[in-house]
Amino acid sequence: MLGWKWICAAGLAAWGTAFAVALRRASARADRLARELSERLRVEEQLQRSEQRFHLFSEAAFEGLLIHERGAILDLNTALARMFGYEPAEMIGRQVWEFLTPESQQEVKTRVEALVEASYELTGVRRNGETFPIEVRAKNMPWEGRNLRVVAVRDITERKRLERQLSEAQKMEAVGRLAGGVAHDFNNLLTVIVGYTQMLMEELPEGDPRHTAAHEILNAAQRAAALARQLLAFGRRQVLQPRVIRINALVEEMSKLLRRVIGEHIEMRLELGPDAGNVRADPTQLEQVLLNLALNARDAMPEGGSLTIRTARVELEARQVEGMDVALSGPFVLLAVEDTGHGMDEATRRRIFEPFFSTKPLAEGAGLGLAVVYGTVRQHGGAIEVESRPGRGTVFRVYLPSVEEPAQAAVEKPAEGKPRGSETLLLVEDEARVRRMTRRLLEDLGYTVLEAPDPATAQQICRTYEGTIHMLVTDVIMPQMSGRRLAEIAARLRPGIKVLYLSGYSDGEIGRAEVLEAGVNLLAKPFSVEALARKVREVLDSAGSRAPAL
Repeated sequence: MLGWKWICAAGLAAWGTAFAVALRRASARADRLARELSERLRVEEQLQRSEQRFHLFSEAAFEGLLIHERGAILDLNTALARMFGYEPAEMIGRQVWEFLTPESQQEVKTRVEALVEASYELTGVRRNGETFPIEVRAKNMPWEGRNLRVVAVRDITERKRLERQLSEAQKMEAVGRLAGGVAHDFNNLLTVIVGYTQMLMEELPEGDPRHTAAHEILNAAQRAAALARQLLAFGRRQVLQPRVIRINALVEEMSKLLRRVIGEHIEMRLELGPDAGNVRADPTQLEQVLLNLALNARDAMPEGGSLTIRTARVELEARQVEGMDVALSGPFVLLAVEDTGHGMDEATRRRIFEPFFSTKPLAEGAGLGLAVVYGTVRQHGGAIEVESRPGRGTVFRVYLPSVEEPAQAAVEKPAEGKPRGSETLLLVEDEARVRRMTRRLLEDLGYTVLEAPDPATAQQICRTYEGTIHMLVTDVIMPQMSGRRLAEIAARLRPGIKVLYLSGYSDGEIGRAEVLEAGVNLLAKPFSVEALARKVREVLDSAGSRAPAL
């Protein structure tokens, strides 16, 4: 019995031991399988989260993203599909060049075959057929033996627009500088022509044929002077004499003239905002802006139509105005001139502010009207834009900085005639012909004239002349020294001396941004005998025209 029990017990023990071992082994395998399963689940979860993050980043990107293999689109984000006007599923499986113009398709095929990694510009085609510029950046991404490419696509329509605006603004600035320089030299020549012609006319009786010939010369010179003023206006080299004006008052006053010049076949309407406000501007120049825009509208409506002038106060937030190199921000006064004429195409619209560009026959205009408008508006710190389409009319929008100061009264015009005097004047002019002619005019008016060809000679005269020098009459732009600097030195050498500047244009020497400063007196070239006589007398008799102190 004992032996059996022992055998039985031993068998049970062996079986139990084997079962326990098997159970432990099974448990170990189960643990290992559990750990492997847990690791797989963790990896799959991480992969899923990674894919979710990638999808999130892809969808949140501001530019389009796609993956393709030899041109066939495998995946893309919503931004790219939206850019081209499709749903993402509609683009998957198609060739990338299907969404480009024919010119761009060949370039892309070449780059895809060569696996070129680069950044370049192409022209895309939206679903509705509209073309637009895009910037493409491609990156190769080898994966499991396949040559995949990741491509980022950006719509650069706005960037191209800004680049075009900057280019146009730089071109206008360069032409403006050239126009200003030409007008300066031109005005010196015209000053001599006008002065001597008027002298001849005074010496010849009116019935004399030579008087008639001299009068024709004078008329031609005055027309040439007007042309030079237009060039200066475009180049922003004219000298402004601004004051605070109420924009609505100026428009209402000008409307009387405009109704006569545009003709009865055109209806004119005024829509003036009650709170349009005030601007600081040269009223004469601003009137010229309004007149030129109205005449341009009239010419666009030969069969009749309507002309609407609007004013309003607007608040701009860094608005980029077409064709300008600045962004406007803050309170502005809007002056809009709208017509129902034949309009213009985009190519014409881009060039309308260029000097001498015109769609009219040569005999009907020099093409300077809108160039003058452009230069004048820019010189006043404003901007102008134009919206037009063929057959749908045109609207010009002028933006001028708004000011809170009250409007100022108009300056009274000087009396006609040639007032005379006996004071001593120091005339400084580096252009010999202008200097000789101006001296003769002043001496004929009774003044004693001390002549200096340059600032150095003028300073020597100030130091050595024993009598009183009542006024310095000086050119603004001279090789050695500006007229403004000479006036400062003269004020130190001759306390109380008064100053009159003569200039064909201003380069900022007598006023910031060619805006005449208070107390500064200027006679623009070319000037008439009467204008010279009145201005000299006005400065001598005034109490606030002394030379600036150092």
